[in-house]
Amino acid sequence: FQLCPALFQMSGSQPQVGRGVPCLRCRGLCTGFEPHSWRKICKSCKCSQEEHSLSSELDDDRKIGRLLSGSKYATLTARLKGGDGGRIYKRNRMIVTNPNVSGKDPTFDTITYEWAPPGLTQKLAMQYMELVPKELQPVAGTDGACHRRRRLARQLPLHDQDPAQCRGLAEGEQQLMDEFVKKYKAEALGVGEVALPGQGGGAKEEEKPQEKSMEPGRAPESPNGALESAPAAGHYRCEACQQPVRGDCPVVFADRAGYARQWHPACFVCCRCAEPLVDLIYFWKSGAAWCGRHYCESLRPRCAGCDEIIFSEDYQQVEGLAWHNKHFACLECETLLTGKPFALANASLLCTTCSQSRV
Repeated sequence: FQLCPALFQMSGSQPQVGRGVPCLRCRGLCTGFEPHSWRKICKSCKCSQEEHSLSSELDDDRKIGRLLSGSKYATLTARLKGGDGGRIYKRNRMIVTNPNVSGKDPTFDTITYEWAPPGLTQKLAMQYMELVPKELQPVAGTDGACHRRRRLARQLPLHDQDPAQCRGLAEGEQQLMDEFVKKYKAEALGVGEVALPGQGGGAKEEEKPQEKSMEPGRAPESPNGALESAPAAGHYRCEACQQPVRGDCPVVFADRAGYARQWHPACFVCCRCAEPLVDLIYFWKSGAAWCGRHYCESLRPRCAGCDEIIFSEDYQQVEGLAWHNKHFACLECETLLTGKPFALANASLLCTTCSQSRV
C-alpha cells in the first residue's frame, strides 16, 4: 500500500501555508508546493492544489460541513464546541476487526474505512464496500483513501461555496455568489442513501400525503416532473447501466431523483466526468447526478486561470473556455494578453515569447 503524503493546512488567507508539500503527480520531480498569488496551482510544477494534498482531514470535514449546513442535509453536520460557530461534517468512519488465526495465538486485523455510508449495519456497509472497485475503497493508508480526498478537492472546491476563498470576485459580486450557493443548496444539492432495493427512504415513499390523493392507476411524480412508477418487487434495474439489481445487494438512492430509481454503488457517478461521486454527494439537474464542480460549471462559466466561477457578464472567451478579464494572462510570465497575440496549450494561455521558448 502507498501511504498518503503528510497533510498540511492551507487557507485562502494564508497562501504561504503548505509550502514544500510534495506533488502526488510529479513523483519527486516537483521541488515542493509553491503557492501562486491567485491561481489554484503550484508555481513550481504547475499542477493543481489537489495534487499536493494540502488540506487536512479536519479541513475537509469543515468544508463538507459548510456545504451541507443550511440545506436539508444539515443533520449530517454538527457544531464544534468552542469553535467559530461553523459546522463540521459528521463523517461516518467504519472500523472492521477480523480475527487472524494463522499463528499460535489469535490476533486481530483492524481495517479502518475513512468513510462509509451512514445508518447501515456493518454487514450491509461491508456489502456496499465490496461493490466498489477495490482501488477506490477508502481504507486508511491506501491509495483508495488518497483517491477519495483528491476527488473531494476536485469535485467540491471550497471556492465554489465560500466567497472568502475567491480572488476573482469584483465589488458587488459576493452577493451574487451568496445567492448562487443558497439556490443550489435548496434546489440541487443531495446526499445519496444506501439501502436494499425497494427500501430507499425507509420504503415510505408511497405514504406521502400528495401520493394518497392521486388518481387510481396514476404513477407517482418525481421531483423533476417526470412520471414514474416503482418497479415490481424483484425487477429492479440500475438507472445508469440498466442491468438488473439483485434484491439482496445494496444500492444507492438519490432522494431528488425519486425512490423509484436506484444505482449500483459503482454506477453512481457524475454524468459529466464519470467520476464516482465522493461520499455520495451529488447535484441533481436535468434528470442526472452531477459532481459539484461540473454542476456549477453548467450554470456559469469557470475561469480557466483561477478556477473560480465567473459572476461578471464581462469576461474573455476563447475556444469554449472563459477567463476573468484580469486573469487573461500568460501562464509563465503573467503578461496580460487582452488584445495581444497568444497561444492556447492544454487550456493554458501563453504569450508568443513563452510559447516559442517551449518549442
